[in-house]
Amino acid sequence: MRFSLFTLLFCPFIFAQTQYPKDEFRPPLDIPMQLSGNFGELRPNHFHAGFDLKTNQREGLNVYAVADGYVSRIKISTFGNGKCIYITHPNGYTSVYGHLQTTLGPIQDYVKKTHYKEQAFEIEIFLKPGDLPVTKGQLIGLSGNTGSSEGPHLHFEIRDSKTEFVINPMFFGYDKKIKDTKKPTISSLYVYPLDNTTVNQSKQPLLLNLSLQKDGTYLASKVKANGKIGFGITAVDFDDVSFNKNGVFNVSTFFNGSQNYNYQFNTYSFDEMRYINAFIDYEKYKKSGQRVQKLFMKTPFALSIIKTDSKNGIIPVEPNLASSYRIEVSDYYGNLSTVTVPVEFDAATPVVNAEPITSKYFIKYNKDANFEKDNMSVFFPAGTFYDDFNLNFDVKNNRIYIHTDIVPVHSNFTITIKDDSYPEAQRDKLFIGRISGNSVGYNGTTRKGDVFTAKSKTLGQFGLVLDTTPPTITIAKPIQDKWISDVKKIQFTINDASSGIKSYNGYLNGKWILFEYDNKTKKITHTFDDALLAEGANDLKIEVVDNVGNSATFETHFFRSQQK
Repeated sequence: MRFSLFTLLFCPFIFAQTQYPKDEFRPPLDIPMQLSGNFGELRPNHFHAGFDLKTNQREGLNVYAVADGYVSRIKISTFGNGKCIYITHPNGYTSVYGHLQTTLGPIQDYVKKTHYKEQAFEIEIFLKPGDLPVTKGQLIGLSGNTGSSEGPHLHFEIRDSKTEFVINPMFFGYDKKIKDTKKPTISSLYVYPLDNTTVNQSKQPLLLNLSLQKDGTYLASKVKANGKIGFGITAVDFDDVSFNKNGVFNVSTFFNGSQNYNYQFNTYSFDEMRYINAFIDYEKYKKSGQRVQKLFMKTPFALSIIKTDSKNGIIPVEPNLASSYRIEVSDYYGNLSTVTVPVEFDAATPVVNAEPITSKYFIKYNKDANFEKDNMSVFFPAGTFYDDFNLNFDVKNNRIYIHTDIVPVHSNFTITIKDDSYPEAQRDKLFIGRISGNSVGYNGTTRKGDVFTAKSKTLGQFGLVLDTTPPTITIAKPIQDKWISDVKKIQFTINDASSGIKSYNGYLNGKWILFEYDNKTKKITHTFDDALLAEGANDLKIEVVDNVGNSATFETHFFRSQQK
């Protein structure tokens, strides 16, 4: 959604300061608080929604309810926050605990009961105030590494219970638990020529030199331009305890002394998360991995943390006027780094020209667009993109080429392929895949006759992919006809090389049993429960289905003694 009156709505630069409770929440761990990720940190396709708390590089640390309340939601997922608990508190806020190894006590009893009721590992439960009450300091789980976690830690959030907006946990007194006397680090500064402007005789973005001054501020090399320009920075923050690169809290810019752009990581909604791809220089990020935070908006977008002037942070460089541009970057504790950029008009002829445009098509971000060739087409609804741009589009060799992934996509676009060359028996085994080198990414595909349709949020090459190969199921130590009375857990590796796994189920003596799935290792694990086992002979069956319906079955027979 766009706001035509964006600059009127978000000016002047005043952030509403809510009075948050400072002393009601305890830490969720009983070890000193150390951050491996902070609120607002820049992540793939999203801003970080809370704290990542270190757990001494291991799993199994006690996790506690930070205040009285009730468990309002439990979500067990193979991605995202993995095993996650939500606790709603009487003060209007909800605390969130993610990547848990396991829940504990009455919560775990409720979770296990739901697993077997729904016969699924991935579950989501919404509870009422009287279902699972908790008290401050109650042990609710153990820290882990589940979901999309890249290492053992606890993900911790605080949300507004009514709006679901995430809020910086620093506001709730956790700033007292962390010492930070270090200024943010501004590692690079870029200037962007806009609307055919030339900057320092270049029509392409330039990296500016920074010189440290005696007063601790930085002075950038002079910018000489003849039109509209914008700036971008890479900046990180360090505290005194964790030594991790964290995100900065506040960035303000000033042109000739007047503030013209600002963002501060106080609170925002999940609906805004994907705007990170407009917030950064997405093309540079995809090409180099560097996240340059743009300090202007070429086209306004509705990210509530940004406040700007009528020019959206863009600087007009005019004749006969020497100007000064200043960037202030601070952390939550007020530690401040400053860069000053001298700016002046210069009509010099460019030495470095803009990259040539070779595309035949032009996209306007606020208009529907449809492109079709041969048997393939792509449809972009209005609002798919953040800015107007020149699109490369083609169809050849049974593939549809839709630009490259250097342009960010905000919402789904639709790919359609008509192909009657496959026999009817194979058509249900086809999907539209995103093809990158030798890898193929699955896209959920619908079919009507010989017409296939899929949606995507990533540009690139796409084509029909035939998958007739079933998934694989393997066990590291075979148990066929063996006595395994002392074995506590059994583990299998399940994999699918093409469309990916859609579902799996395990059965013990004909009854469904819980296998937990770890997407990172492709392993499923069952913890034996004596109540489910038979004395002596037991039959175990695993069934796995991929996204186009190919299935595989693994069956084994083992012996178990319940005698202690």
